[in-house]
Amino acid sequence: MSRAAELTLAAAVATAGIAAMFWWPREASLPPPAPDPMAEETPMADPENDPQPEDPVPTDPEPAETPEELPQPEDPPAPAEDIPPAEPDPYPELPPGPEDDAGIAFSWMPAGDLVADSGTGQTLQINYSPAMRFPMEAGQAYANSQVYGHGGYLGPGGGQCNANNYAYAWRDNFCETRGYGTPMCPSGTGHQGQDIRPATCQDATHWAVAVADGTITSIGSYSVRLMSDDGVRYTYLHLEKDTLLVEAGDRVSQGERIGYVSNEFGGTATTIHLHFEIKMAVDTGGEIQNTNVPPYLALVDSYERLLTANGG
Repeated sequence: MSRAAELTLAAAVATAGIAAMFWWPREASLPPPAPDPMAEETPMADPENDPQPEDPVPTDPEPAETPEELPQPEDPPAPAEDIPPAEPDPYPELPPGPEDDAGIAFSWMPAGDLVADSGTGQTLQINYSPAMRFPMEAGQAYANSQVYGHGGYLGPGGGQCNANNYAYAWRDNFCETRGYGTPMCPSGTGHQGQDIRPATCQDATHWAVAVADGTITSIGSYSVRLMSDDGVRYTYLHLEKDTLLVEAGDRVSQGERIGYVSNEFGGTATTIHLHFEIKMAVDTGGEIQNTNVPPYLALVDSYERLLTANGG
């Protein structure tokens, strides 16, 4: 390269360097240009349409509405633990039993369900004599109250032969209001036994029989007592004394005839029925007593077995 060309190139480089030194610091120190009011506005981010997946989950989220702010039902249901369980029906409907000798299905009210206003019954009963025979020979009889039934002095009127007295369902009357000491009853007093009418309203016609193998221990003016071989005492009241087939000390077998059901009451007539008792040693609430126990369930059970055996 000639000397003249070198001088020309050097001059050009020098000119470019001076220009760079003059313009670069000035542009770097200038403020940014003012926005153009006519320019289109940049759209803002939409959090619903433009989710930010990398945003952290809040550690203390805003609480939901308080219960006071929520709509309340008119009658809010009680908590399950505050709702008492339904009481079981104390008197469930019982299915019909076997048919009696007249072809009528046997039915009975639950133990302890007495005639209205006749006392408070003992509902927690058991069958105290599950092997006994029914105390009447025929498979047709009606257990109900004599005093509070038709013909009774506290009954609804009418005579003792009223058809309502000779119809099912049976009804317990062990604890009905009487003056006899009966510790197995809620009141401590009661009737001590169960009244049973025979098949028809006829005196000295229907046989009473031994409920178990045992011995006749006593005969009174209107009572017969049978002590079974296992130590249970059974009492029959209101049998026709002149028709008795047993004497004190006699051995009897289960089902053997004793005498006719009557209205015998020591010279004073009563309704035609058998008053039947079971007496045995039981726990009466802290002590063992030899006392009358509710015979109702034993009678129900023995009657159903009798009807079944008779083809009912």
